[in-house]
Amino acid sequence: MKTAPIALFTYNRSVHVRQTVEALRNNVLAAESELFVFSDGPREADQETVAAVREYLGTITGFKQVTVIERAANLGLAQSIISGVTEIADRYGRIIVLEDDMVTSPWFLRYMNEALEFYRDEERVISIHGYLYPVRVKLPSTFLLLGADCWGWATWKRGWDLFEPDGQKLLGDLRARNLTYRFDFDGAYRYTRALEEQVNGINDSWAIRWYASAFLRDRFTLYPGTSLVHNIGNDESGTHCFATDIFDAEISPVPVHIEPIPLEENRIARQAFRAFFFSLVPSPWRRVWTHIIRMVTGAS
Repeated sequence: MKTAPIALFTYNRSVHVRQTVEALRNNVLAAESELFVFSDGPREADQETVAAVREYLGTITGFKQVTVIERAANLGLAQSIISGVTEIADRYGRIIVLEDDMVTSPWFLRYMNEALEFYRDEERVISIHGYLYPVRVKLPSTFLLLGADCWGWATWKRGWDLFEPDGQKLLGDLRARNLTYRFDFDGAYRYTRALEEQVNGINDSWAIRWYASAFLRDRFTLYPGTSLVHNIGNDESGTHCFATDIFDAEISPVPVHIEPIPLEENRIARQAFRAFFFSLVPSPWRRVWTHIIRMVTGAS
Protein backbone atom coordinates (compact mmCIF):
# COMPACT_ATOMS: atom_id res chain seq x y z
CA MET A 1 0.00 0.00 0.00
CA LYS A 2 1.33 3.43 -0.94
CA THR A 3 0.91 5.53 2.18
CA ALA A 4 -0.35 9.10 2.25
CA PRO A 5 1.89 11.81 3.72
CA ILE A 6 1.01 12.98 7.22
CA ALA A 7 0.86 16.69 8.05
CA LEU A 8 1.17 17.54 11.74
CA PHE A 9 0.51 21.13 12.82
CA THR A 10 2.22 22.41 15.97
CA TYR A 11 2.75 25.59 17.91
CA ASN A 12 3.88 25.86 21.52
CA ARG A 13 2.54 22.80 23.37
CA SER A 14 5.53 20.54 23.87
CA VAL A 15 3.77 18.16 26.30
CA HIS A 16 0.89 17.61 23.89
CA VAL A 17 2.96 17.21 20.74
CA ARG A 18 5.17 14.59 22.40
CA GLN A 19 2.11 12.48 23.20
CA THR A 20 0.76 12.96 19.68
CA VAL A 21 4.02 11.92 18.04
CA GLU A 22 4.58 8.94 20.36
CA ALA A 23 1.12 7.57 19.60
CA LEU A 24 1.58 8.18 15.88
CA ARG A 25 4.97 6.46 15.92
CA ASN A 26 3.30 3.38 17.43
CA ASN A 27 0.93 3.17 14.47
CA VAL A 28 0.98 0.33 11.99
CA LEU A 29 2.39 1.93 8.80
CA ALA A 30 4.25 4.72 10.66
CA ALA A 31 7.63 3.47 9.46
CA GLU A 32 6.32 3.54 5.88
CA SER A 33 4.88 7.06 6.10
CA GLU A 34 6.39 10.48 5.46
CA LEU A 35 5.75 12.99 8.22
CA PHE A 36 5.65 16.72 7.56
CA VAL A 37 5.59 18.84 10.71
CA PHE A 38 4.50 22.45 10.37
CA SER A 39 5.75 24.66 13.20
CA ASP A 40 4.01 28.03 13.20
CA GLY A 41 6.14 31.10 13.87
CA PRO A 42 6.08 32.42 17.44
CA ARG A 43 4.26 35.41 18.78
CA GLU A 44 6.46 37.59 20.96
CA ALA A 45 5.22 36.02 24.21
CA ASP A 46 5.71 32.47 22.91
CA GLN A 47 9.33 32.57 21.77
CA GLU A 48 10.62 30.16 24.40
CA THR A 49 7.78 27.64 24.23
CA VAL A 50 7.91 27.49 20.44
CA ALA A 51 11.68 27.04 20.61
CA ALA A 52 11.18 24.13 23.01
CA VAL A 53 8.74 22.48 20.61
CA ARG A 54 11.12 22.94 17.70
CA GLU A 55 13.99 21.43 19.65
CA TYR A 56 11.87 18.33 20.23
CA LEU A 57 10.70 18.19 16.61
CA GLY A 58 14.31 17.86 15.52
CA THR A 59 14.60 14.57 17.44
CA ILE A 60 11.60 12.76 15.89
CA THR A 61 12.34 9.35 14.40
CA GLY A 62 10.34 6.24 13.53
CA PHE A 63 8.91 7.41 10.21
CA LYS A 64 10.04 6.88 6.63
CA GLN A 65 11.09 10.51 6.52
CA VAL A 66 10.54 13.52 8.77
CA THR A 67 10.47 17.06 7.37
CA VAL A 68 10.04 19.99 9.74
CA ILE A 69 8.80 23.25 8.23
CA GLU A 70 9.52 26.16 10.60
CA ARG A 71 7.48 29.22 9.72
CA ALA A 72 9.31 32.49 10.33
CA ALA A 73 6.12 34.48 10.90
CA ASN A 74 3.09 33.59 12.98
CA LEU A 75 0.32 32.62 10.57
CA GLY A 76 -2.22 31.60 13.19
CA LEU A 77 -3.86 28.17 13.34
CA ALA A 78 -6.27 28.64 10.44
CA GLN A 79 -3.81 29.98 7.89
CA SER A 80 -1.14 27.54 9.03
CA ILE A 81 -3.44 24.59 8.34
CA ILE A 82 -4.95 25.98 5.14
CA SER A 83 -1.57 26.73 3.58
CA GLY A 84 0.06 23.52 4.81
CA VAL A 85 -2.74 21.22 3.66
CA THR A 86 -2.82 22.98 0.28
CA GLU A 87 0.93 22.57 -0.15
CA ILE A 88 1.00 18.84 0.66
CA ALA A 89 -2.26 17.96 -1.13
CA ASP A 90 -1.11 19.73 -4.29
CA ARG A 91 2.22 17.88 -4.21
CA TYR A 92 1.06 14.37 -3.27
CA GLY A 93 -2.62 14.24 -4.22
CA ARG A 94 -3.73 13.06 -0.78
CA ILE A 95 -2.99 13.90 2.85
CA ILE A 96 -3.60 12.82 6.46
CA VAL A 97 -3.94 15.74 8.86
CA LEU A 98 -3.33 15.94 12.60
CA GLU A 99 -2.94 18.74 15.10
CA ASP A 100 -0.61 18.57 18.08
CA ASP A 101 -3.25 17.35 20.54
CA MET A 102 -4.51 14.25 18.74
CA VAL A 103 -3.56 10.91 20.29
CA THR A 104 -4.24 8.13 17.80
CA SER A 105 -4.96 4.43 17.92
CA PRO A 106 -2.23 2.16 16.50
CA TRP A 107 -4.73 1.43 13.70
CA PHE A 108 -5.38 5.07 12.74
CA LEU A 109 -2.97 5.21 9.79
CA ARG A 110 -4.14 1.88 8.41
CA TYR A 111 -7.76 3.01 8.48
CA MET A 112 -6.91 6.33 6.86
CA ASN A 113 -4.81 4.84 4.07
CA GLU A 114 -7.25 2.03 3.30
CA ALA A 115 -10.17 4.47 3.16
CA LEU A 116 -8.23 6.96 1.02
CA GLU A 117 -7.55 4.19 -1.47
CA PHE A 118 -11.08 2.72 -1.34
CA TYR A 119 -12.82 6.06 -1.96
CA ARG A 120 -10.17 7.73 -4.13
CA ASP A 121 -12.43 7.94 -7.20
CA GLU A 122 -15.72 8.51 -5.37
CA GLU A 123 -16.44 12.21 -5.87
CA ARG A 124 -19.27 12.26 -3.30
CA VAL A 125 -16.82 11.39 -0.49
CA ILE A 126 -14.75 14.44 0.35
CA SER A 127 -12.81 13.20 3.38
CA ILE A 128 -12.10 10.54 5.97
CA HIS A 129 -12.41 11.19 9.71
CA GLY A 130 -10.82 9.35 12.61
CA TYR A 131 -12.67 10.68 15.67
CA LEU A 132 -16.12 9.64 16.86
CA TYR A 133 -18.12 11.46 19.53
CA PRO A 134 -18.95 9.34 22.59
CA VAL A 135 -22.45 8.62 21.30
CA ARG A 136 -24.79 6.33 23.19
CA VAL A 137 -25.64 3.87 20.42
CA LYS A 138 -23.57 1.28 18.62
CA LEU A 139 -22.85 2.37 15.07
CA PRO A 140 -21.68 0.42 12.01
CA SER A 141 -17.96 -0.17 11.45
CA THR A 142 -17.98 2.82 9.07
CA PHE A 143 -20.68 5.25 7.98
CA LEU A 144 -21.15 8.45 5.99
CA LEU A 145 -22.37 11.87 7.11
CA LEU A 146 -22.83 15.05 5.14
CA GLY A 147 -20.07 17.62 5.64
CA ALA A 148 -16.50 17.40 6.88
CA ASP A 149 -14.71 17.26 10.23
CA CYS A 150 -11.41 18.20 11.84
CA TRP A 151 -10.10 15.88 14.60
CA GLY A 152 -7.76 13.56 12.73
CA TRP A 153 -8.80 13.53 9.08
CA ALA A 154 -7.67 12.89 5.54
CA THR A 155 -8.59 14.04 2.06
CA TRP A 156 -7.49 14.14 -1.54
CA LYS A 157 -6.50 17.13 -3.65
CA ARG A 158 -9.90 16.80 -5.38
CA GLY A 159 -11.55 17.18 -1.97
CA TRP A 160 -9.44 20.03 -0.65
CA ASP A 161 -9.89 21.92 -3.92
CA LEU A 162 -13.52 22.40 -2.81
CA PHE A 163 -12.49 24.24 0.37
CA GLU A 164 -14.00 27.74 0.31
CA PRO A 165 -12.04 30.17 2.53
CA ASP A 166 -14.65 32.95 2.24
CA GLY A 167 -16.89 32.48 5.27
CA GLN A 168 -19.24 35.26 4.18
CA LYS A 169 -19.93 33.47 0.92
CA LEU A 170 -20.57 30.20 2.74
CA LEU A 171 -22.92 31.86 5.22
CA GLY A 172 -24.80 33.60 2.44
CA ASP A 173 -25.25 30.33 0.56
CA LEU A 174 -26.55 28.54 3.65
CA ARG A 175 -29.10 31.28 4.31
CA ALA A 176 -30.16 31.65 0.67
CA ARG A 177 -30.83 27.91 0.45
CA ASN A 178 -32.52 27.81 3.87
CA LEU A 179 -30.05 25.19 5.11
CA THR A 180 -28.93 26.61 8.46
CA TYR A 181 -31.23 24.37 10.49
CA ARG A 182 -29.93 21.21 8.87
CA PHE A 183 -26.36 22.59 8.98
CA ASP A 184 -26.84 22.85 12.76
CA PHE A 185 -27.87 19.19 13.00
CA ASP A 186 -31.54 20.19 13.24
CA GLY A 187 -30.81 22.86 15.79
CA ALA A 188 -28.71 20.67 18.06
CA TYR A 189 -25.39 22.50 17.66
CA ARG A 190 -24.55 26.14 16.84
CA TYR A 191 -22.51 25.60 13.71
CA THR A 192 -24.12 28.59 11.98
CA ARG A 193 -23.21 30.74 14.96
CA ALA A 194 -19.60 29.54 14.69
CA LEU A 195 -19.55 30.51 11.02
CA GLU A 196 -21.05 33.92 11.82
CA GLU A 197 -18.35 34.44 14.43
CA GLN A 198 -15.67 33.53 11.90
CA VAL A 199 -17.10 36.06 9.46
CA ASN A 200 -17.18 38.72 12.19
CA GLY A 201 -13.61 38.03 13.32
CA ILE A 202 -14.57 36.58 16.70
CA ASN A 203 -12.89 33.30 15.80
CA ASP A 204 -10.55 32.27 12.98
CA SER A 205 -11.83 28.74 12.47
CA TRP A 206 -10.77 26.94 9.31
CA ALA A 207 -12.78 23.88 10.44
CA ILE A 208 -16.21 25.55 10.29
CA ARG A 209 -15.41 26.64 6.73
CA TRP A 210 -14.30 23.11 5.81
CA TYR A 211 -17.55 21.68 7.17
CA ALA A 212 -19.63 24.30 5.35
CA SER A 213 -17.69 23.83 2.10
CA ALA A 214 -18.41 20.09 2.09
CA PHE A 215 -22.01 20.48 3.30
CA LEU A 216 -22.96 22.96 0.59
CA ARG A 217 -21.41 20.72 -2.09
CA ASP A 218 -23.44 17.75 -0.80
CA ARG A 219 -20.27 15.78 -0.02
CA PHE A 220 -19.85 13.02 2.56
CA THR A 221 -17.20 12.23 5.16
CA LEU A 222 -16.50 8.65 6.22
CA TYR A 223 -16.47 8.05 10.01
CA PRO A 224 -15.38 5.01 12.04
CA GLY A 225 -17.92 3.28 14.25
CA THR A 226 -15.41 3.44 17.12
CA SER A 227 -13.02 6.32 17.64
CA LEU A 228 -9.41 6.10 16.50
CA VAL A 229 -8.54 9.52 17.95
CA HIS A 230 -8.57 11.04 21.43
CA ASN A 231 -8.29 14.83 21.71
CA ILE A 232 -6.05 15.75 24.65
CA GLY A 233 -6.31 19.47 23.93
CA ASN A 234 -9.58 20.17 25.71
CA ASP A 235 -7.67 21.59 28.65
CA GLU A 236 -7.71 25.32 27.72
CA SER A 237 -4.30 24.96 26.06
CA GLY A 238 -5.47 25.22 22.44
CA THR A 239 -7.13 27.67 20.08
CA HIS A 240 -10.94 27.84 20.46
CA CYS A 241 -10.81 25.24 23.29
CA PHE A 242 -12.03 25.11 26.87
CA ALA A 243 -11.47 22.61 29.68
CA THR A 244 -13.89 19.69 29.43
CA ASP A 245 -14.03 15.92 29.27
CA ILE A 246 -17.35 15.68 27.42
CA PHE A 247 -15.61 14.85 24.13
CA ASP A 248 -13.42 12.10 25.59
CA ALA A 249 -13.81 8.95 23.52
CA GLU A 250 -12.37 5.52 24.16
CA ILE A 251 -9.87 4.66 21.46
CA SER A 252 -10.54 1.47 19.55
CA PRO A 253 -8.06 -1.30 20.43
CA VAL A 254 -8.82 -3.14 17.17
CA PRO A 255 -8.70 -2.19 13.48
CA VAL A 256 -11.62 -0.55 11.74
CA HIS A 257 -12.26 -2.36 8.48
CA ILE A 258 -13.19 -0.60 5.27
CA GLU A 259 -16.03 -2.36 3.49
CA PRO A 260 -18.60 -1.31 0.87
CA ILE A 261 -21.49 0.65 2.39
CA PRO A 262 -24.42 2.56 0.81
CA LEU A 263 -23.35 5.91 -0.61
CA GLU A 264 -25.82 7.87 1.53
CA GLU A 265 -25.96 9.59 4.88
CA ASN A 266 -26.48 7.13 7.72
CA ARG A 267 -29.68 8.29 9.45
CA ILE A 268 -28.98 6.41 12.67
CA ALA A 269 -25.54 8.00 12.95
CA ARG A 270 -26.94 11.45 12.24
CA GLN A 271 -29.53 11.00 14.98
CA ALA A 272 -26.80 9.76 17.35
CA PHE A 273 -24.72 12.88 16.66
CA ARG A 274 -27.80 15.08 17.08
CA ALA A 275 -28.60 13.43 20.44
CA PHE A 276 -25.02 13.89 21.60
CA PHE A 277 -25.07 17.58 20.67
CA PHE A 278 -28.37 18.06 22.49
CA SER A 279 -26.86 16.38 25.55
CA LEU A 280 -24.42 19.28 25.75
CA VAL A 281 -27.33 21.66 26.39
CA PRO A 282 -28.66 21.72 30.00
CA SER A 283 -31.86 19.66 29.93
CA PRO A 284 -34.32 22.41 31.05
CA TRP A 285 -33.30 24.47 28.01
CA ARG A 286 -33.29 21.80 25.28
CA ARG A 287 -36.93 22.19 24.20
CA VAL A 288 -36.73 25.99 24.41
CA TRP A 289 -33.49 25.99 22.38
CA THR A 290 -35.05 23.79 19.67
CA HIS A 291 -38.10 26.07 19.46
CA ILE A 292 -35.94 29.20 19.15
CA ILE A 293 -33.80 27.64 16.41
CA ARG A 294 -36.88 26.62 14.42
CA MET A 295 -38.32 30.15 14.69
CA VAL A 296 -35.07 31.87 13.70
CA THR A 297 -34.32 29.58 10.75
CA GLY A 298 -37.88 29.17 9.55
CA ALA A 299 -37.46 25.39 9.59
CA SER A 300 -40.49 23.17 9.74
